[in-house]
Amino acid sequence: MVLGRWAPLSHPRIEDVALDDLLRALADPTRRAIVRLLIAEGDRPCGTFGLPVAASTLSHHFRALREAGLIRQWDEGRQRMNTLRLDELATRFPGLVENVLDAPD
Repeated sequence: MVLGRWAPLSHPRIEDVALDDLLRALADPTRRAIVRLLIAEGDRPCGTFGLPVAASTLSHHFRALREAGLIRQWDEGRQRMNTLRLDELATRFPGLVENVLDAPD
């Protein structure tokens, strides 16, 4: 059954998240900006990031982050919400996300 206007989303189990997938997702500057905003400001809907990219491009970036295991998404009313999986990732790859984000661009 499809809830709302979107199909159900799949998220990898934390034990299935691969290091290469995380690094590939974090290699993109737009995706790093999304992760930094989520760290700084917490959970938020897709349309509130204010990044200078088309909506379809932003959707692609969210999907890449979700499939890599960095974010979890869910539908809340008419909005698609995003949250980081930092606590889960820290158990599998301690300090990885923080170290990548702290590295100079």
